[in-house]
Amino acid sequence: MKQKNGLGDTSYPNILYLCQWAGEAGLSPACAPAVPRPIGRHGRWPPWQWQRRRARAWPRGARQTLVVMQKIVKLLILLFIMAVNIGCTEPQGEARCRPAAVAGQFYPAAADTLRAEVEGFIGMAGCSARGDVQAVIAPHAGYVFSGRTAGLAFARISPATRYERIFLLGPSHRAAFDGVSVELGYCAYATPLGRVAVDTAVCRSLAGADSLFDFLPEAHQGEHCLEVQLPFLQVRLDSMPPVVPLIVGTADMGKLRRVADALRPYFTAANLFVVSSDFSHYPAYADAVEADRQTADAVLTASAGAFVEALAGNARRGVRNLYTSACGQSPIAVLLMLMEGRPDLCIEHLGYSNSGDSPYGDTARVVGYHAFAAVGRGASAGGPSAHGRFALTRAEKSALLAIARQSIADSLAGRRIRPVDEALLTPALKARCGAFVTLSAGGRLRGCIGNLVGRRPLWQTVGEMARAAAFDDPRFSPVGAAELPGISIEVSVLSPLRRVASEAEVELGRHGILIVKGGRSGTFLPQVATDTGWTREEFLGHCSRDKAGLGWDGWRDAELYVYEADVFGED
Repeated sequence: MKQKNGLGDTSYPNILYLCQWAGEAGLSPACAPAVPRPIGRHGRWPPWQWQRRRARAWPRGARQTLVVMQKIVKLLILLFIMAVNIGCTEPQGEARCRPAAVAGQFYPAAADTLRAEVEGFIGMAGCSARGDVQAVIAPHAGYVFSGRTAGLAFARISPATRYERIFLLGPSHRAAFDGVSVELGYCAYATPLGRVAVDTAVCRSLAGADSLFDFLPEAHQGEHCLEVQLPFLQVRLDSMPPVVPLIVGTADMGKLRRVADALRPYFTAANLFVVSSDFSHYPAYADAVEADRQTADAVLTASAGAFVEALAGNARRGVRNLYTSACGQSPIAVLLMLMEGRPDLCIEHLGYSNSGDSPYGDTARVVGYHAFAAVGRGASAGGPSAHGRFALTRAEKSALLAIARQSIADSLAGRRIRPVDEALLTPALKARCGAFVTLSAGGRLRGCIGNLVGRRPLWQTVGEMARAAAFDDPRFSPVGAAELPGISIEVSVLSPLRRVASEAEVELGRHGILIVKGGRSGTFLPQVATDTGWTREEFLGHCSRDKAGLGWDGWRDAELYVYEADVFGED
């Protein structure tokens, strides 16, 4: 028979032996006579013989005293075990508190200093809080380098939000393993701001749900990536719920999808997911900015496939000293998998910096930091509704077309881009949506450039894509000033990407497509199928072969995504 207690997995005989040892080793009565010197081959009695000989050598009263004291010791030990277990939410072997491992290194060890510093980072964020934040991605470097960016992520969370639990997902910096280590060793995590309870029931449930979840003590001991998130949560939230610490060690996409499937029942508005990740390691400042921009664009698609492709693309570019584009790529991939099939959620980009921005940073060798939040997608915010539909008015469409034409004209004239009247910018024009701008001359394509997602407000994205279509499309020469009056402009505003299980879900004329496989991707806007008259198979085949470089049938074992577009042009 086994029992879980504060000393770990032990059997009742071992407990009794421990009690007996404690009584005999340290609590022998002072009146006991000296034990005869042992004799024998090894110079000492075997333990059982030694105990019997000592018992015979002691007076009866001394033996009784010893028995009483042994019983007292047993009682004290049992009381100690009970007291430790009562201090935990679960009377199991987790009856220990993990001490702060990086206090005084990554963040201040003094509680008052730490609280003031975190409050300062959150106060500097300047973004409005929301009560529907379901996940954040925050950096885990020393606060002097990444604290301000981390503050952006946590400032987005309303302090009054009462989560049932918080799932902490981070990469392993100290142990190599092919799975997920779920915390089963501690009932709480300590920081200078106090203890944070571990939801041991959920931890055990995950460990039983899939063999990928196990407990590897060395993955948690000394690991900083989860610990550094706790002070921000302790300061920001009015009520701190228990946490579920998860260290992700595998990079296998199939296994990560199993992890996402196990976590999916918990990915609800009742819980908060905190993904811990830094980004580029260790290129020069300018190279880090570009690599991190590519990675951020992919995260904003809420597509794990697009994210992995961006990482592969950064690697192919051969950026000097780029060790990785995201040290927490596996936890991020899990979050993006959880976002699939959730049109009610979108990912916001809250800010970026790198270690070179710190007074202590070296611009020749930097680490990048992003802050993201997964929030509810409300129709009142403008842009896509919860069903991926758009509601741009005629006036808003006219404004976007005017912005596109003016951007091209200003570039041709060598003028600075004129600022847009803030009074004309409606919530829909400020929404972060993907957009394409298509230029035609005499009924023929003259340029087309766009983004599937928008890192900037819609009006700004349209202006940038118009300039890119006019001057940066490699298929065409730059548009000249004499051509501009004859150029027709068309804008396509895109809905969020949605992964589909089969080609049967692709509706010609309604859906644009994105095909992703092995670091390659290609897309067609919805109007391509209408303009060409292609069948569904031709639509997919041409995109797979001509845009993604995967061959005619490459789409059959690739990831397929669809999106809708509100397409409008100049009359």
